[in-house]
Amino acid sequence: MLTVEQLKQAIKDGEIDSVILSFTDMQGRLQGKVVHGGFFLDSALEDGAEACNYLLAVDTEMNTVGGYSMTSWDKGYGDMEFDLDLDTIRRVPYLEKTAMIQADLNYTTGGRVAVSPRSLLRSQQEKAAEFGFKAVAGTELEFMVYNTSYEDAQIGKYLNLTPANLYNVDYSILGSMRVEPLLRDIRNTMYEAGMVVESAKGECNFGQHEIAFRYDDVITTADNHTFYKLSSKQMAAQRGQSVTFMAKPNERDGSSCHIHMSLRGLDGGLAFWDEEKGQRSALYDHFIAGVLATMREFTLFYAPNINSYKRFAKGSFAPTAVAWGVDNRSCSVRLVGQGQSARMENRLPGADANPYLALSAMLAGGLYGIEHELELPPIMEGNAYDSDAEHVPHTMAEARELFANSAIAREVFGQEVVDHYTHYADVELEQFNAAITDWEVRRGFERH
Repeated sequence: MLTVEQLKQAIKDGEIDSVILSFTDMQGRLQGKVVHGGFFLDSALEDGAEACNYLLAVDTEMNTVGGYSMTSWDKGYGDMEFDLDLDTIRRVPYLEKTAMIQADLNYTTGGRVAVSPRSLLRSQQEKAAEFGFKAVAGTELEFMVYNTSYEDAQIGKYLNLTPANLYNVDYSILGSMRVEPLLRDIRNTMYEAGMVVESAKGECNFGQHEIAFRYDDVITTADNHTFYKLSSKQMAAQRGQSVTFMAKPNERDGSSCHIHMSLRGLDGGLAFWDEEKGQRSALYDHFIAGVLATMREFTLFYAPNINSYKRFAKGSFAPTAVAWGVDNRSCSVRLVGQGQSARMENRLPGADANPYLALSAMLAGGLYGIEHELELPPIMEGNAYDSDAEHVPHTMAEARELFANSAIAREVFGQEVVDHYTHYADVELEQFNAAITDWEVRRGFERH
């Protein structure tokens, strides 16, 4: 990572000539603009930049859609202001002489844009601090690698793609080595860009892999997550390959985004562990209970796309039951570690999750559990898939209804946020219901 002074000097020395100013949209994508280094020094560093507010009110295809209260033709589609977070300055090693800064968003009239994903997470981070805690998290993000370019995939209507591995390579060194040129580049580039890289491993689906990074505070983790997703796609494209973070791109295993989270004291002390008793603290149990109590109502923030819900299948290593267990991968919440490493793993989100929204939901639910001293339900012993525990929503329509009618969501996020993301779900559902899928054509063209 670079300091402001290091960035200034690098621009003056000609080592950096382009600065990407970026923010994260509803879909978890980095949006923004690239400014010339000289203009950054003369203007953008002090004055920031602007972008149209429609960027938080579009569908996945970037089409403007009606129904959002913050933006419309009637309101003239005004601007939002970039509030540059100067703790996020980093080089973009795979682009020549380029740096990136991530930003919060403010209204031009002042005040934080409440529906911005980074604003949501920052609000929950601040609430945790008011309670006396620092929230730390790590995201484990899986993806598929194809030896087909993005352009060829689109032209071929995403059929007959060539996976980088043609068999299950879960933990296979041979399987990883077959894709190592790309994985190595990503690991080393992310290290150069200021991230602490842990490891890479193969996964179960054909061409499926995972690169893990060290945990950090929740905002930094989400910032790193979005930078890593963008970079992986760009670096694959530079090689004539492609990667996808879809939750379920085919009928085999889906791609997950397991989130590990814990609370620390503001001084770094333990919050989730009672050292004298050598066991979980009561506060930890309340936090787990809160995440479980809100899981169904907050699923829209964990699974934000139609495709997200195809992961939730029995015996798939993606959860179906709202349950917790100790090192039990059949549960949606898995507890691991002791002492300083004690943490909970939320196995619900897929790789398509917006990390800011997913982390906001998890942290908000946990803090709600602490605030209301919720009692932890009984531990799940054995196979949660076969249990009588409540199930997570299995369609976006069901998740939408739960979120829209959630009193807890209105309490912790505010009515504006609930309305905004409910409408986001409505747009996705309306567009999907109007689409004719290849499944329908194959089933009905001759036989109906």
